[in-house]
Amino acid sequence: MPVTLHVWRVPGRRVGAAMLRIPLSWLTVKNVRFAKFLGTGTGTSFGPGDADLTRYAAVTVSDDPIELPGWDRLAVARARVDLTPLTSRGTWSGRKPFGDPKPGRSDGMVLALTRARLRPRAALTFWRAVPPVARELHAAPGLLARFGMGEAPIGWQGTVSVWRDAADLTRFAYRQPEHRAVIARTPAARWYAEELFARFAVDRITGDRAVLGWLEEGQTEV
Repeated sequence: MPVTLHVWRVPGRRVGAAMLRIPLSWLTVKNVRFAKFLGTGTGTSFGPGDADLTRYAAVTVSDDPIELPGWDRLAVARARVDLTPLTSRGTWSGRKPFGDPKPGRSDGMVLALTRARLRPRAALTFWRAVPPVARELHAAPGLLARFGMGEAPIGWQGTVSVWRDAADLTRFAYRQPEHRAVIARTPAARWYAEELFARFAVDRITGDRAVLGWLEEGQTEV
């Protein structure tokens, strides 16, 4: 089931047009099994101040490659990441967009996607828990790129991170103390009304990888 992450950087003068295009994109995209058009942020706090109004993203699932020329015309830079699902747990808008892939392995780069809809009464405690994890993530060995994403400025949020290999992602997820603490706290805190975690093999990256938040120390040929 081909999955594609599309990311665009738009100039400041086109921010209004890009924000308007998010709800209108459904009128132009065809032959998709699943699609979400998203705003983005740095991924450091997940509050309104984290938003990056010049970067936008889409996640599409389709049988054939999807082109989004309207977004391409708005952008001054863009990147496309073609993905194969390795694992997927949870739902997104009540659906399992990436199916139920049999647990797979990848010998190359992997991408982790998380998405959650926060319970309003739990949002404040969640936001307080995020900064230490974000700092830990930024310094994690093997991290190549990361950014936040969301369907709304508050409460409908997620992350995208690209890793040199699956082992680096696993070490961060289960051995970094701040991240482990958040995982352990999640069931009791009941932060999420809905959540999804998926891991993908990165088949190809095309375009300007800086749009993905590529980290200078992690640059490699892709």
